[in-house]
Amino acid sequence: MAFTSSLDTAPSLRGVEGRAISSRGSYLRTLRTVAPVLPFLIYVIIGLGIPTYIIATLAFQTRSGQLTMHNIKVITSGGQYLLGFETSLKLAFVTALIPGVVGTVIAYAIAQSNHELFKRIVAAASGVLANFGGVNLAFMFVASLGPAGIATEWLARVNLNPYNHGWTLYKFTGVALVYMYFQVPLMVLVITPALNGLREQWREAAANLGASKWQYWRHVGLPVLTPPVLGSMFLLFGSGFSAYATTEALTGGTIALTPIQIGSILQGNVISGQENVGYALGLGMIVILLLSVVGYALLQRRTSRWLRP
Repeated sequence: MAFTSSLDTAPSLRGVEGRAISSRGSYLRTLRTVAPVLPFLIYVIIGLGIPTYIIATLAFQTRSGQLTMHNIKVITSGGQYLLGFETSLKLAFVTALIPGVVGTVIAYAIAQSNHELFKRIVAAASGVLANFGGVNLAFMFVASLGPAGIATEWLARVNLNPYNHGWTLYKFTGVALVYMYFQVPLMVLVITPALNGLREQWREAAANLGASKWQYWRHVGLPVLTPPVLGSMFLLFGSGFSAYATTEALTGGTIALTPIQIGSILQGNVISGQENVGYALGLGMIVILLLSVVGYALLQRRTSRWLRP
């Protein structure tokens, strides 16, 4: 009986050992998969996760640490803070829609070119211009389209001075024009991969079936490109909504925008006892930007299998 028992026990021990080795191997494979992205995850947690948690926590607290909804009521019950959100959303929408359309047309014209060097130059220039902003961009537009700017002087010589017709660089329309300077290159940069994903075989197949160019774009090109174009506009929306330095340098904070209001609070320009209102404004911006990122991700996922190279 003892001999039989030892024979029965050996296979079970080998099975346990095999499962342990298999589990260890699975753990090592998972570790090898996670290890390359671990530094990025740490960066996201430290650079985004922890600040977001702090902002979300302090938005519902008073200066003394008591829970309250007062800060949320302040920014949503009207007044300058709600006006800031409305103006920021309007500016983000305008500077996402117009540059989105213009950038797509420019990117398509570039994609049709057969000169690879030209495409590389445009891609490099778009990457630089998409990140050009702040004081430098504001000064450039003041020097060109300000009341005494060079371009303004040229337009005045042909009786087209925009300042004589109520337009000014320092109001909403002027700020929107400045934003388009970096929004259009950004759109060119992000939509080019989608345009490159349009396969020539689709066009040839449509032509072989007797479809015209309009029919090809109506039934193939536009349905495939619409989601990535809209997704790219979501990115432009987030960029326009969160931009701060250019408007601050250009207008000195005279336009009610949420990022400028947060900057003003950080500088101490706030009523006593309402310091945490700035955190509530930051939380509102995080929610809106998160929605735009989610919209972008969903739209990109919709056509990723069609535009896969």
